[in-house]
Amino acid sequence: MLAMDYRGPKRIRVTQKPMPEIKHPEDAIVRVTRSCICGSDLHLYNGNVPDTRVGTTFGHEFIGVVEEIGAEVTKLKVGDHVLVPFNIACGKCHFCKQGLFGNCHESNPMATAVGGIFGYSHTAGGFHGGQAEYVRVPYANVGPTVIPEGMDPEDAVLLTDVVPTGYQAAEMGGIQPGDTVVVFGAGPVGIMAAKCSWLFGAGRVIVIDHVDYRLEFVRNYAQCEAYNFREMEDPVVFIKKTTDWMGADVVIDAVGAEAAGNAMQTITGRKTLMQAGSATALHWAINSVKKGGIVSVVGVYGPTDNLVPIGNVLNKGLTIRANQASVKRLLPRLIEHVQNGILNPKAMITHRIPLEDVADGYRLFSAKLDNCIKPVLIPPSARM
Repeated sequence: MLAMDYRGPKRIRVTQKPMPEIKHPEDAIVRVTRSCICGSDLHLYNGNVPDTRVGTTFGHEFIGVVEEIGAEVTKLKVGDHVLVPFNIACGKCHFCKQGLFGNCHESNPMATAVGGIFGYSHTAGGFHGGQAEYVRVPYANVGPTVIPEGMDPEDAVLLTDVVPTGYQAAEMGGIQPGDTVVVFGAGPVGIMAAKCSWLFGAGRVIVIDHVDYRLEFVRNYAQCEAYNFREMEDPVVFIKKTTDWMGADVVIDAVGAEAAGNAMQTITGRKTLMQAGSATALHWAINSVKKGGIVSVVGVYGPTDNLVPIGNVLNKGLTIRANQASVKRLLPRLIEHVQNGILNPKAMITHRIPLEDVADGYRLFSAKLDNCIKPVLIPPSARM
């Protein structure tokens, strides 16, 4: 089968790989019909995530048709068109029973933090991902969800990560009616977090980024304010000034490890890898939220250490909430929002790229060329 193949930082290609096989009675084999390149895939692509091994196939956002099932799979049948959450979750462990499907204790037993994730390095279990023609899906009775009849596949594929992550970013913010919410990052997750903030009653939503076309997109898509931090002397002072010097009620970090805006953070976190990514956006979030406010973190940082102003967290009495999105927990509500027209995920898709051209897709997305917001990969069998 055709599959994306990682060869080292900024080096990927498409190659022929062996077909996946059933390894456990609860496995399923899925023929991919759509997959995405995620902003967090760029952390892998750029070499910012430890233990990203040569030969890995990336891709944690995908949908497809069930081609084969293990002997103990009862919730799916061959031929079902399913969306597959990026979390690999057993559904039975202590954490899954709490709805913390991103923290499954069984799918990634060598780690003490994150559960298994498709195509996201050996720190997340070493599973191959969906930027391929076929994928092995473990725990097929738990994660995969049959796509509702009539739902556009391009809406469905964004329900595997982007929509739940953006929604949970707003949810973790504990937004109260009338709150001012600031979102750092106008990538797909930041765009969705801004959009979903209104659903929780925000009175004002502000997005901060430095790419003008993304700022223009989020203004129109999420009906919010959007500002370029390159045009400010200090984003923290800007936010304080525009909130009567109080600070925002809720701040969301939707950037993560490759944030721009601070030379020291860039050198230590992105160039020399002396810390687990550039924590610039997290600094800004902590320093621009009000006393007693909430910082919600969904931007990805690699293990294990970052330079963070923890003293300010203490002295301001802040609450920090962070996690990988629990996709399975959120799906029923989000499917309903899509079906009712409250959310329109597919409007974020700007590029539809053949799987064979995945290297060009990564270059396009990483370099922010051609006004790219969200690229989707289409395997050959889905184009027939």
